[in-house]
Amino acid sequence: MSTPVAAVIGVGPGLGMSMARRFGRAGFRVAVVSRGADRHDGYLADLADHGIEATAHTADVTDRDRLAEVLADIAKIGDIGFAYYGPGPTTQSIVPITDLDIPTAQAAFDWVWPAVQVAQAVLPGMLERGTGGLMFAGGLSSVRPMPMLGQLALAAAALRNYALTLHTAMADRGVYAGTLTIGGLVERGDIHAMVTADPAKYGAAEGHTLDPDPIADTAWAMYNSRERAETVFDALGG
Repeated sequence: MSTPVAAVIGVGPGLGMSMARRFGRAGFRVAVVSRGADRHDGYLADLADHGIEATAHTADVTDRDRLAEVLADIAKIGDIGFAYYGPGPTTQSIVPITDLDIPTAQAAFDWVWPAVQVAQAVLPGMLERGTGGLMFAGGLSSVRPMPMLGQLALAAAALRNYALTLHTAMADRGVYAGTLTIGGLVERGDIHAMVTADPAKYGAAEGHTLDPDPIADTAWAMYNSRERAETVFDALGG
């Protein structure tokens, strides 16, 4: 039996790489996917230093044709036994929730459709084999009203509900689905770097950060136990 592959979609230096290391240490081959290839050499070197066999692939998740090509390429390496969907929302400009119009709300869901595409690509094989899992990462606005996030709250709630509903639908079929609901700045990630580089603009990050390694450890425990579909990580407070 070939070594299963963990596909890490939307990898970055924070949580994405922590997920890659954690599932790689558990015996998966790892395939990391990101929008640009400029950091791939560093990612692969990091994983190799941890004794993890890995490949790197370039795709903007909103490019459906390219994403399909990359997922097909990864499937040629081996059976995709785990898929993590963790890219940040594609929306650049946040509109206050009270000013939200239909086109703006619809555009926010450009972040959700690729998650469905990833699931469509990997689920048939997982269900046929009766094993495997998917994990999605979303934001705290999916469970707590956060008006300052505008249209992103709608998309985050939809992605969370998709993950939870998948979990219920597949509970007796051997395949797991779960979601990581994250409230805070993930250390080593790009947003964390941006905020800490300009505290005058964004405010102090102290007390609002999350270490990605324990999050990845939790994701692995969720995947293994299959007892719960969600963990909320809240460094923002109620």
